[in-house]
Amino acid sequence: MSDSSVAGKFQSPSSCQYLEPPKSAYLHIPFCRRRCFYCDFAVSVVGDRKHGDNSTMIQDYVTVLCQEIAQELVFSDSSPLKTVFFGGGTPSLLSVDQLHRILNTVDQQLGIAQDAEISMEVDPGTFDREKLQGFLDLGVNRVSLGVQVFQDKLLQLAGRSHTVDEIFSAINIIEQVGIQNWSLDLISGLPEQTLKDWEHSLKTLLKINPNHVSIYDLIVEDKTPFSRYYTPGESPLPSEETTIQMYRLAQKLLTQAGYEHYEISNYAKPGFQCQHNLVYWKKQPYYGFGMGAASYLQGYRLTRPRKRQEYYAWVKGDYPYNIAEFVDTTHEQLLETLMLGFRLAEGINLEALSQQFGTETLHNIITLLMPFYQQGLVQFLDSNQNLIQPNFNQGLIRLTDPDGFLISNQILSTVFAGLSEL
Repeated sequence: MSDSSVAGKFQSPSSCQYLEPPKSAYLHIPFCRRRCFYCDFAVSVVGDRKHGDNSTMIQDYVTVLCQEIAQELVFSDSSPLKTVFFGGGTPSLLSVDQLHRILNTVDQQLGIAQDAEISMEVDPGTFDREKLQGFLDLGVNRVSLGVQVFQDKLLQLAGRSHTVDEIFSAINIIEQVGIQNWSLDLISGLPEQTLKDWEHSLKTLLKINPNHVSIYDLIVEDKTPFSRYYTPGESPLPSEETTIQMYRLAQKLLTQAGYEHYEISNYAKPGFQCQHNLVYWKKQPYYGFGMGAASYLQGYRLTRPRKRQEYYAWVKGDYPYNIAEFVDTTHEQLLETLMLGFRLAEGINLEALSQQFGTETLHNIITLLMPFYQQGLVQFLDSNQNLIQPNFNQGLIRLTDPDGFLISNQILSTVFAGLSEL
């Protein structure tokens, strides 16, 4: 089901079966100095010398983004947002004044809680101490630094716009302003990246000691430069065996250093899990604003146009774009619950699964998972995270770390196929 009108995609919030109002908002800032060779996100390239206040393109976008936010439906029983996330693109290309304008609009329309987690993705070379301090003064209390690797050659091969020296300059600025809740991103599986390169990046990260780490394995997306240059598993990309070794090495070194591997690609020191991303993985509702952004409201998955001028026209009501997909079938809900839940180390609550989808469905899922349990790839736990024997009624079920996580797609495919045949 889809609907091209903004108003037409909702019933009154009070009459909707999805009673929980969103407590999180994602805002897409699509601008980058250049497009990375692996990137398929909705971005607009502004060049190395363009930043917020000296870019008409960015100024215009902020105006339209604020218009969209101001038009958002407000739930009658809503409470202030608990998480706000600026992603991109490169949100740190915004000026302090532009960020203030956006946050002020969000606060006026939806409200932002005093203790909200307000996150911003930042790239080396796009901010100085004064700008970052200005972001913090506006309420930003968590930043995610896009490092990717600690080798200049690999950064260039990936199309990144920063150098290793700029990485360390950015980290120095973060430390100077005293922000504790910050994350460092790395990518494994890049062209010409060796296991030795990867170990060096991991050990460099550990010396820096951020409180949160995101580690992504390269995916060669269609219609990117990488898709034209490379074939997964073939040189100069690392072999599948090497990428598995990279994943295992990251898991080993980071957990030994005191990081909790709380999600398949994310590690955190105690108390520093990303609260906004947990909203996605726990399938809770959230607002999404901006070019190409998605939101999940009242059972609808809503995606904005990915091209800037089409997004502008859509906000003004001049572009008939079908953005609403109603995810209402039991089968769709179940598959999404399993796909997202098995990303988390805490696993999936069996009692909640039974209540939502029925005892028979739960028994079918566990039956399909038993071969993986016998191989040590699936675990059953009690409410205190203690290992228990397989239970068909209560407790938790999760994939093992790292072995279960490594073949999560295979496990999910087996379960999905089995459920479809029943």
